[in-house]
Amino acid sequence: MRAAGRSVRTRLRDRVAASDPGLLRLTAGLRTAGAIALTVALLSLLGADVHLLVAGAIAAMVATFAIREKQLGPQALTLAAGLPVALASVSLSAVLSTRPVVGDAFFVVLIFCAVYGRRFGDRGTALGLIGFQVYFLSLFVGATVSGLPELWGAIALAFACSAVLRFAVVPATPASVLMRLRLAFRARLAQLVAAQLDLLDAGADDMDKALEAVREGTARLHETAMMIQGRLEEGTPDESAARLVQRRIADAEIAAERLGLLLLTARSAQRADTLTLHLPGAPAPSVAVPAVPDESTAMLRRDLHALHTLVLRSGDAGTALAHMRNRLLGYRDEENLPAASPAVQDVFRGIGEAARAVLGLRIALDGPQDESDDSPATARSREELDAEEAAIEGGAEESAQEEQTGLRRPTTRAAVQVSVGSSLAILGGELLSTQRWYWAVLTCWIVFINTSSTGEILVKGYRRLLGTVFGVVAGIVLAGLVGNHTWTAFALVLVLIFAMFYTAPLSYTLMSFFVTAMLGLLYTLLHTYSLDVLVLRIEETALGAFCGVVAAALVLPVQTDRRTNELLETVLERLSDVTQAAVGQLSGGPADDLLDKARDLDQALADLRAAVQPLTHPVTPLRSRRDTARYVVALLETCAYHARTLAATAELLPTHPSIAADPRLRGAAGRTVRNIEAIAARVADERADALVETGPSIASLLGSDAGTPRYGRITDRVLRHLERLDEAVVGLARPLGVRVGPPRA
Repeated sequence: MRAAGRSVRTRLRDRVAASDPGLLRLTAGLRTAGAIALTVALLSLLGADVHLLVAGAIAAMVATFAIREKQLGPQALTLAAGLPVALASVSLSAVLSTRPVVGDAFFVVLIFCAVYGRRFGDRGTALGLIGFQVYFLSLFVGATVSGLPELWGAIALAFACSAVLRFAVVPATPASVLMRLRLAFRARLAQLVAAQLDLLDAGADDMDKALEAVREGTARLHETAMMIQGRLEEGTPDESAARLVQRRIADAEIAAERLGLLLLTARSAQRADTLTLHLPGAPAPSVAVPAVPDESTAMLRRDLHALHTLVLRSGDAGTALAHMRNRLLGYRDEENLPAASPAVQDVFRGIGEAARAVLGLRIALDGPQDESDDSPATARSREELDAEEAAIEGGAEESAQEEQTGLRRPTTRAAVQVSVGSSLAILGGELLSTQRWYWAVLTCWIVFINTSSTGEILVKGYRRLLGTVFGVVAGIVLAGLVGNHTWTAFALVLVLIFAMFYTAPLSYTLMSFFVTAMLGLLYTLLHTYSLDVLVLRIEETALGAFCGVVAAALVLPVQTDRRTNELLETVLERLSDVTQAAVGQLSGGPADDLLDKARDLDQALADLRAAVQPLTHPVTPLRSRRDTARYVVALLETCAYHARTLAATAELLPTHPSIAADPRLRGAAGRTVRNIEAIAARVADERADALVETGPSIASLLGSDAGTPRYGRITDRVLRHLERLDEAVVGLARPLGVRVGPPRA
């Protein structure tokens, strides 16, 4: 019974960890709701009226979510600096409340300064956010000069309660967050293996669904790997430890993604295109009949279950688990492969490599383990991992980035745009309501946060309006249910705030829904609730979104096409850098920080993926353009996968016995690099006479002898990834309008 209880708790923990990597959303929701609850409780004990309770609740929320630094020390400094900013903001708002024109002008200046402050990093962003939101708070509760002392006290108490929750009740050090992210990575890795197991067993009618689950699992695993990458520097004791964890995470991610492709190929009537795993909505390839022999299927099913167990129980010990690990690692040796077709044998090899990656991840995260039950294959894998760890050195060089100046700087441009948009929102909002015009300004401000183009602002404004409409309906229902029960309303406000922060990274529409529903309750508490007020909220939201789009389109505009082209050019440059560096090292060149380059490529691709959302949004009227954007991003994801794998393979050269440098690779891959550069030139200048070269396969360019063993000087894996990368790069030419043909004479 006790063991069963532990198993249930473990499964629940893994499920929560996988759904919320690092528990970042849960922490944000608990911390914010807790700070508000503590503030309201203390203010009520002091006999504060409902206006001060609402002001304290909003101030606690702002003081909690505005802080973005990862280290506790910088967080404390920013929180301490934020209090005088908040007090100054609310004081100026109260003083200027009797001078509307001057107050509105100052509000616009404050908005400009708040957005411009983003150029000074997390602290500048936080202080600007606090200044703006507290000014909004004062407008919401109707701050006056005579009521300032009490309002100062409520805000100071709110900041103190926020500090208590942040540093004492719900602390989150970089090391603890990184530890939880590691657990999330293991949980998502296990989920991906389970999805791959379903892919193995899926019938012809279920293949599309099974493939979509594998796609989603692969993307979620990659997302967690990127989150870990962003936390390594602060969450590990030294640079060598950070690079070791980085390497093991990359190995596990690549091995899992490769295993999915090998399984897909084994289930396909023909070799599966790599793009199949990266293009959302792409149909699954036709299933071979029979897909794999029954005996091989049974063995694959058994070993995938074993791999799933190894991932979930990576910190456990025991003879049975050791024997299971030994069997899977044995597939890395040719003589241990079962009799099956080449495609099925590749899957067993993939399982062996995945088991090695899980072993490396276990050692890196949990330390050395008992080796008494190791087989010779496991011992060799441990020796390889130990050699790789010894070869890892710190000292990554920071690349200098060109800093834009003047109005070209994104923060300056955004500050000018949001100031113009807010001015329009103030004018239009005053026409709708002389008392609640600030809702339009708030919406205009919010749609500019974390957006870089007119299209992104349009999509964000649409989502906010949609969430607001549904939130108004929920607010009407909740306000009717709550009536005059103040504490019931506050309890529901806490629930809605928790839901707002928990869902914010997942859906902006959902977040807007919870915000609007919460505001309905706050209006109830302030005895200003009415149906007209909530309808006005919709009108002001629509106006603010419209003003934001107009300002973005007319003032220093950054068109979506221009933004995506800039990011696409960056992705291609990063892809070229990774490919050249990896091929250079595989050809016998000097060592380089290949994994860092690969992660730079991943980050650039993530930025591009976010920027093309306006083009790929379901409501976009340009269907062909949407399909093209999705296709290009999927091809780039395929290129990034192969480049990541080449980089990881190249870093194995000093320690891996089956991989050796081959100088012929540099010349064979030269065409691929030239093609990437040609596409980048065409993206940068549509008038460029770019040509993507076609020709013999990479393998034929190497001139390999027929008698070369499968794992000779150049492994099949390296050749396969180079060829797939070359094919994907050529595939980019058509949708991007680049000519394809033989090399120029």
